[in-house]
Amino acid sequence: MLDAYEYQCLRKVAVQVQSIAAYDDNLLVGTKAGHLLMFNLSSRVGESKREVQLLRYNKAFSKKPILQLSVVPEHDILISLSDSVISVHNLSNNFDLIKTFQQTKGASVFTLDIQKPKSLTGGTAVTVRLCVAVKKKLQFYYWKNSEFLKLTDDITLHDTPKVLSWSEEAVCLGFKDKYRLVFLSGVHQSEGSNQKELFPTGKQPEPSVIKMSDTTFVIGKENQSTFINNKGDPALISMLKWPEIPIAMVYDDPYLIAVLRDTVMVQTVDPMLEIQTLPIKDGHVICRCKQGVIYVATFEHVYCISSVPREHQIRILLEQKQFQLALKLTNTSDNIEEDKKKNIHRIQTLYAFDLFRNKRFLESMKQFIDLETDPYEVIQLFPNLLPQQVRGQMSSVDSSAVKLEDKDYEDGLMALIQYLTMVRQKLMSKEKEDSKSKKYQQLLQIIDTTLLKCYLQTNDALVAPLLRRKNCHLEETERTLKKYHKYNELVILYQTRDLHKEALELLQKQADQPDSSLRGLESTIQYLQALGKEHINLIFQFAGWVLEKHPEEGLKIFTEDLPEVEQLPRPRVLDYLLKTQKSLVIQYLEHVIHVWKETNSIFHNVLVHQYREKVQQLCNDNGQAEQQQGNNLRTKLLQLLEKSEHYVPEAVLIHFPFDMMYEERAIILEKLGRHEQALSIYVTVMNNVELAIQYCDRVYNKGCDQVYVLLIKLLISPPENWLGGVTAPTTAKPDLELALILLEDYADRLPPMKALKELPDTVELQRIQKFLTTSLQKQLNHRRRTQVLKGLLYAEHLQVQELRMHYESKSVVMTELNVCPVCKKKFGNQSAFVRYPNGDILHYSCRFVKDQENSFDK
Repeated sequence: MLDAYEYQCLRKVAVQVQSIAAYDDNLLVGTKAGHLLMFNLSSRVGESKREVQLLRYNKAFSKKPILQLSVVPEHDILISLSDSVISVHNLSNNFDLIKTFQQTKGASVFTLDIQKPKSLTGGTAVTVRLCVAVKKKLQFYYWKNSEFLKLTDDITLHDTPKVLSWSEEAVCLGFKDKYRLVFLSGVHQSEGSNQKELFPTGKQPEPSVIKMSDTTFVIGKENQSTFINNKGDPALISMLKWPEIPIAMVYDDPYLIAVLRDTVMVQTVDPMLEIQTLPIKDGHVICRCKQGVIYVATFEHVYCISSVPREHQIRILLEQKQFQLALKLTNTSDNIEEDKKKNIHRIQTLYAFDLFRNKRFLESMKQFIDLETDPYEVIQLFPNLLPQQVRGQMSSVDSSAVKLEDKDYEDGLMALIQYLTMVRQKLMSKEKEDSKSKKYQQLLQIIDTTLLKCYLQTNDALVAPLLRRKNCHLEETERTLKKYHKYNELVILYQTRDLHKEALELLQKQADQPDSSLRGLESTIQYLQALGKEHINLIFQFAGWVLEKHPEEGLKIFTEDLPEVEQLPRPRVLDYLLKTQKSLVIQYLEHVIHVWKETNSIFHNVLVHQYREKVQQLCNDNGQAEQQQGNNLRTKLLQLLEKSEHYVPEAVLIHFPFDMMYEERAIILEKLGRHEQALSIYVTVMNNVELAIQYCDRVYNKGCDQVYVLLIKLLISPPENWLGGVTAPTTAKPDLELALILLEDYADRLPPMKALKELPDTVELQRIQKFLTTSLQKQLNHRRRTQVLKGLLYAEHLQVQELRMHYESKSVVMTELNVCPVCKKKFGNQSAFVRYPNGDILHYSCRFVKDQENSFDK
């Protein structure tokens, strides 16, 4: 797949190689005979071949095979395992022995934990910890002052481990039959101890454990590699497979390199890919020196495996569309940080577009979000989604390379909706200053317009809320909605952009379409009701055809109980109806007056006139239905004339006829205070004394005590002509008897002197005895009440004077010895004070404290 590494056989070693270690450009080789060799490897600039030079050869390093080597160049020490004991040597001066740790006698394997934390000053302090397996125990040490000191107590095991690897506070152990984690601190919950059993080793002859990262181990199980973290939980779900059981392996990010019997194999972990096979036979030990440099040893030869330049690898991987691996290589490259960021962004962008081409839409959109890719480029992946005026402006995307149909296209749209929604949220969260820029507004417009097109193809219920945001491109949205026959949504678009005329024209056009969702009048009525007084001319323009088709429903445009409707200029609405739909004027005025409680006299006057005209018209018809309707309207007219206080009597009276509607005229005359004319209608024209008496009762209760006198006068001396008309002769005859009856019945309401003046001299005194008695009794009662009231007022006056004298007789003597009971201070010459009913005297300012105490006591 990829030539990630190249290898070179360094040289043949005369003695059998047992272990190796490396640092910088130096390689240490431990042999079975106990010899230690140190080589230096150098290469010329631009050349991959390395020149090998033997720097040191210590034949007396150990008498036994050197089983394990580790180097800590920062402390200039070499740690070795030979003859079952751990020794520390000076890395320079021909590996002089510093110390042999006899307490590690019986050691079988060791591992180091080297940490390089940065201090607050920016420096690096290298800490070294050592874990040694001594038979069935683990010993822990740390390096200080040129020796290893005890780190913690030994940990007892069930068996002798064969491999160790250390990560943070956990050591992974491989036994002959299973793997186990040992924790330096704390107790593992599931095991109830500081150890956790993992899983069996399987059929492989030797266990295998290496440290892949600061928190992850790679553990061998037959021909598979398993990945766990230092808590014992799986770090990856999948396992990496090898053609056979690996003999040894190292991790050189991002590659896992394993020594097999006849080859050295290179694979990646995430993604799991087989990368390369190197023809190196009989290898049995491997170590990593630094990034891109690995050494493999057979019993006789040592090989150097060096990385091919990362730039070359990345270029090949991009051609093969292995973007994830290319990203990993870029992250671990030696480029400066700024160049690295640019390369990562470029690769991630290519990866995102490749995900889209492979129809992995959600993953692709997530990448675009993380990369903050220009939304124009993402939208352009979908044909015909961008508005026509901006199509083709972004030439970096070849959308023709991806053909989406049916289910794929729908899935792509759903992913695009999620992407655009998140981009929009980010845009809306920006500072207000950014939101005012033209670029910001244009981008928001493109996003909402694209979302609209997506919703129309996936979930059109979301179209209306989107349109109310008022960000969609007008012409493009209008064209799209017409294409999909979304007339309801098109009305919303016009409405939100204040294009009310266009909306109303559309509603009028669709009202007669049998299959349209806007068929009928209801949509137009609701639209007109919501316009408000600012658009009154437009309302008049489009209300006409609605009123023509259905007057009753159309009138709701002006009478619905909505704030916008109620605030319409009512005089203009009235004028409009009078000119175009006069038959609806009465209904409109009834609503305005009775429901909206309108007090403007114009409306009351007009309603009176409309009732009058309609009653006159219906009364002239001979049909029974017309007569009934006329009676109903006349009842309404009478109620309006009686109860309304807002019409102008003078203005309406002149329009009433003299030959009919007498009762209405009488009510109007009553409003004008022309009681004699009103009574003359009841008595002389209508010949209805009962109505006249009711009239008198009503007027008397309002404070006019002369009205009964007027009635008696009309009964005794009826006029020859009706007082309210010009030439209206009457047939009424004098009725003295009825007048005397009224005189007796309403004696207490009649002023005696005025009533007596209207009586003829021929009336006998006995006939008016009851009237006189009642009148005199009324006067006497009034006099008594006046005298009693006068006496009560005088008594109250005396009481007030007595109380005043009582309080004025009391005095308060203030001396220099008086002390305020609240503040305990004496009263000065200028002190304001308060005296309480119980005799307490205190400063005026202290009274608030006293009042609060009294309130608490209560």
